Amino acid sequence: MLRPWSLSMPLQRTSDLALHLQIAQAVVDDIRRGRLMPGDALPGTRALADELIVNRKTVVQAFDELQAQGWIELQPRRGAFVSAQLPVQGPTQVTDVRSTGLTLPPVSPPLARYMDQSLLRVNRPDEVLAFSDGVPDSRLIPYNVLSHAYRHALLVSVRHNQLGYGDPTGTPSLRHAIADMLRMERGLNVQASQVCVVRGSQMGIYLAARLLGGPQTHAVFESLSYPPAREAFRASGATVHSVAQDAYGLIPEALEQLCQRFPVRAVFVTPHHQFPTTVMLPADRRLRLLALAEQYDFAVVEDDYDHEFHYLRSPVPPLASMDRYGRVLHIGSLSKVLAPGLRLGYVVAAERVVDRCAADIMLIDRQGNQLTELAVSELMARGELRRHIRRALKIYQSRRDHLASVLRSELGGQVHFDLPAGGIALWLRLDERVNMVKLAQDCLAEHVAILPGQAFSQDDQPVRAFRLGFGNLNEAELDVGVTRLKRALARQGRA
Repeated sequence: MLRPWSLSMPLQRTSDLALHLQIAQAVVDDIRRGRLMPGDALPGTRALADELIVNRKTVVQAFDELQAQGWIELQPRRGAFVSAQLPVQGPTQVTDVRSTGLTLPPVSPPLARYMDQSLLRVNRPDEVLAFSDGVPDSRLIPYNVLSHAYRHALLVSVRHNQLGYGDPTGTPSLRHAIADMLRMERGLNVQASQVCVVRGSQMGIYLAARLLGGPQTHAVFESLSYPPAREAFRASGATVHSVAQDAYGLIPEALEQLCQRFPVRAVFVTPHHQFPTTVMLPADRRLRLLALAEQYDFAVVEDDYDHEFHYLRSPVPPLASMDRYGRVLHIGSLSKVLAPGLRLGYVVAAERVVDRCAADIMLIDRQGNQLTELAVSELMARGELRRHIRRALKIYQSRRDHLASVLRSELGGQVHFDLPAGGIALWLRLDERVNMVKLAQDCLAEHVAILPGQAFSQDDQPVRAFRLGFGNLNEAELDVGVTRLKRALARQGRA
C-alpha cells in the first residue's frame, strides 16, 4: 500500500526513555491531536526505521506496544493502521484568537447574514433540500465533450510547453472567443484586448470595486441587491448607498437625488434580471441611467450574470451595448452556463481598465487555470457551448413552468409572484403577517432551505419575500421542495 507522506517524529537520543517508547508516544500524541485519524495507514516498519535512523526491531517493538494498547491494528500483508475503533479527534484548535497576537476585523453583518442564510458555510444534512439563489444544475454539463476538450488542451499545452506563467488577463484564445460571442450575440463593439478573464463574476466585481472604490468614494446599489457585490465596494473603503427600486427595478429619479447629494463614483446594477427580484430594467430607464452616468461622471458596473437564460424572446442587449462613452464595466460569467465550480467569468471594459485589472490580478492569484480556459475556448469555437446552452435553456424553462404550476396549485393564496422572462429563480412575495425569521427556521425543520429576502437588504429590514432558485433541482425535487415549503408555511399559525 502506498503511503506518500512521511511520519515526522523527533527522537531524543540522550533521553532515559527507550527509543521504541518514544516512537510509540509520538504516534499516540499525533492520534490525540487529530493529525492521525482512525483508519490512517502508518509507514512500514522498514521505511520508518530508515527515516528515523534506528534499527527496524526498534520500530517493530514500538508497533507491538501500540497494538497492545489498542492504538493501532496490524493487518497481515497490509501493514499498520490507526485503530478504526478510536473516536475521531478533531485537529487541535487555538481557543482564543487573541492569544496568537492577531487582531482580525469582523465580517460585515450583511455579508455574514447572507453566508449564513444561504447555507454557504453550513454542513447541510443530505435530507435538507435547498432552493438556491439561482445556481445552475451541474448535472447537465456535457462532461464527455468537456473532458475531451480538457484532454486536448493538456496534450497541446504539454507538447508546446505552454503550462507556465501566462497573461494575467487570460489565454488569448478564450479572450478572442468571448469577444466574438459578445459582438455577435449581445451587440457589444468589443475586441479581445478589452476582455479580462476572471475566476467568476464575483472576482470581476471585486476588481471593479478596487478600481472604482476607495476612501471618500461613494457607490450606489439598489435597496435589494447581491450582498457580496455590495460588500466588495464597502471593503474597498467606499461608502455604499441604497437607491429605491420598484416593480421595474432601479428608479432613475431616486438615483439622481443621490447624485445631487454625493459625488457618486459607481452604480452597480443587474439590469437583465434584477438580483434578487428577477425584473428587467426597461429601455427608458436604461437610457436614463447612461445619461446620468455621463451627467454626474460615474461608472456603471453591469453584472450580466445569467444573460443566456431568457425564455420568451431574444434577450435585451446589455447596457454595455448602448454605452458610447466608455462608462460601463460589463461583467459576465461562463460559470452559470456550465458549472460554478469551473470558475470562469470576464470583465469587459476599455483597454486601460483591462490593463489595470491585470495589475491587480498579479496581486491576487497571478492568472487563471490555463487548461480550463483552453478547454472552454475550444467548446466555444466548435459551437458546443452554444448547443449546450440551447439544451439547458429548454430544461430550465420546463422547470420554471413546472414550479410555477405547482406553486399555484399548492400555495395559491399564500405566495405571489410574476413569472420571470428569464433566469433560474423566482421571487416569491408573502403576506405582511408572515414572520420571515420563523419561516426560515420552520423550513429547515421541514428539511427545506430558502433564502429570505432580508439577506439581500443592506439594513436587515424585514422583506416579506424570498428568492427561490429552481435551476439546480429537477421536477421531482421541485415537487418535494414545494410540499415541504407548504408544511413550513402551515406552521405560521401555530406560533
